[in-house]
Amino acid sequence: MFNVADLPTTIPVFPLPGALLLPRGRLPLHIFEPRYLAMVEDCMKTESRLIGMIQPREVPGGASARLHSIGCAGRLTAFSETEDGRYMITLSGVSRFRVRAEVNGFTPYRKCDVSFDGFERDLGPAERDPGFDRKQFLTLLNRYFDAEELKTDWDSLSDAEDELLINALSMLCPFQAEDKQALLEAPTLTTRRETLVTLIEFALHTGSDESRMQ
Repeated sequence: MFNVADLPTTIPVFPLPGALLLPRGRLPLHIFEPRYLAMVEDCMKTESRLIGMIQPREVPGGASARLHSIGCAGRLTAFSETEDGRYMITLSGVSRFRVRAEVNGFTPYRKCDVSFDGFERDLGPAERDPGFDRKQFLTLLNRYFDAEELKTDWDSLSDAEDELLINALSMLCPFQAEDKQALLEAPTLTTRRETLVTLIEFALHTGSDESRMQ
């Protein structure tokens, strides 16, 4: 749908801790703050309808949160409005980007000058993970979901394509914001899967340690 030349170099950004969007993923969002309502309205007037999801970095004493250098742009593909004026939207992940500079302007929301160079893979077909041991992975995932008291449709997970499975879990699992950033910045699907496994194993190990201490 897009190539790098089609993508705008200035986009609105939505700094939201722990909210991860990945290429070809879908992120539902509930919009209620006035500045982000304005962002959605302005976004719908553009041809690309892109919004950049990015993790903020809190800086003690700073007037506003700084931003990580890498985020992911999503196209607004679903929109509905509630009776009290809130928006329910869905962003479909297009490509990661690197922030070059924050743009000063008159909008109530933040905008950035960005570059999509180096993320051409994001605009291509779904990635594969040749070394993916699905059976072993799902066994580990089952332990994690039990420990976190999470529910899922295991039949759907078993049948999902590699990228859909790994990226959906990266987006949905309740990891810390910095861990989500590590998943976002993983250069390949294989690296993201390895990072995801490490985070799950760490969560299980930490949970076991806490149980022994109680």
